[in-house]
Order: sequence, then structure tokens, then C-alpha cells
Amino acid sequence: MNKFQDKTVLVVGGSSGIGAATALAFANAGARVTIAARNAERLAAVAAQAKDGMETAVLDITNAGDVEAFFVARQAFDHVAISAAQTPTGPVRKLSLEDARKAMDSKFWGAYAVARAAKIAPGGSLTFVSGFLSVRPSKTSVLQGAINAALESLSRGLALELSPVRVNTVSPGMINTPLWDKLPQDTRQGMFDAAAQRLPAGRVGVADDIAQAILYLAGTGFATGSTVLVDGGGSIS
Repeated sequence: MNKFQDKTVLVVGGSSGIGAATALAFANAGARVTIAARNAERLAAVAAQAKDGMETAVLDITNAGDVEAFFVARQAFDHVAISAAQTPTGPVRKLSLEDARKAMDSKFWGAYAVARAAKIAPGGSLTFVSGFLSVRPSKTSVLQGAINAALESLSRGLALELSPVRVNTVSPGMINTPLWDKLPQDTRQGMFDAAAQRLPAGRVGVADDIAQAILYLAGTGFATGSTVLVDGGGSIS
């Protein structure tokens, strides 16, 4: 029996990249999926790819009032996954404090607000998406590593506080998603090729690699307080 059949799932950040892949993977597994993000057109485009459609909701998780109102109006979900973030990056001494705070608001405090307000059925799950920079820091992305580490620590604490809801984190490495589309195509491909040569897995990741890890944690009743690295070996290479 499919463990996600008719389960209710919310994917925050479900309009592109990892979030969209996760939403579609849950839908293909029989779940009734709601996707939330800031861009209504992108949400609609993802929902149209699901055989039975998806509910969509425009939501800015940096607005705590909107997050609370969203959950007040809904019944408890069986599973919630959070993959929403827009994080300016750069060396600490060059990244403005304003941009640094925006990054924290988007990836950490936004996830915190969702975790605080979300209604999740007992035995259900909450899954964060962090990143391998928490364990393999980069001198040009120090803040991102710190945010990822904070998310992973939050997850472990919430696994205790929210029990019997299970709380876990998936930590991706380099993933080929629209996040990198702002780079020129040649530059982007060169970056991916160099990473593939360096990584033990021999390739960069795709969004579905992370989606499958999220479904694994959501569907594994003995998994809580865990951080699962899906980085092609990036943290050890």
C-alpha cells in the first residue's frame, strides 16, 4: 500500500526547483498536495504538471502574520516540507548587513515561522532543506553555512518539542536548479562540469535527488531529529 495515498502534504517553496520536484513526487505517490510560494504564476505552472492537480497558495514566509493566517484557515497536514529561500551571498565583509538579514529572514526565520504555526497531524512530519555548507564551509558563503547549521540544530530541537510529529532535515550539495539560471550558460555548465569531476558521485545533483530524500524521511516512521546529506560526496571530497 502506498504510504502517501490520500495524505495531505504542504510544500512551502513549491513553485520551482527542489520544492516543485518534491511536490510532484508526493503527488505521484498519491498525496493531496498544497504548494505555497510568492509567485502565483509559477505555482500554477507546477500544479498543472500534476495528474490530479494541486492546491496553490500565495504565501510570503517572511511575513509571520501571513504564515499564521494561512494555517489558521486550514486543517492539519500529514506532512510539511519547507524549501523556500532567497539568500544573498558573499564574503562576510562584503555582504551588506541588510542583505545578510534578508538571507536569515528568508531561509531561517521563514522556516521558523512555518514550524511555529504549522498544524501537523500526530505521527506526521516536518522536513527542512538546509545545505552541505553547514559541514563544509566556503570562505565566500560563510553566512549560508551558518544558516544551514542553524536550521539543522532547529530541526533536532523541534524533534523533541513537537513529538510525536517527526522533524528532519535534508542537506543538499550542488543541485542543478533554476537558482543557477542567472549565470551565463557557459559559466554555469563549466561550474557543473568542474563539480562533477570533483565529486565522488561523478555528477551534480538534480532536484528529484532531494525530493526522494524528503519522501524517504516523511515516510519513515522511525526517522526524527536526523540530517541526511545528499551531496554527491561533497562534504568529504
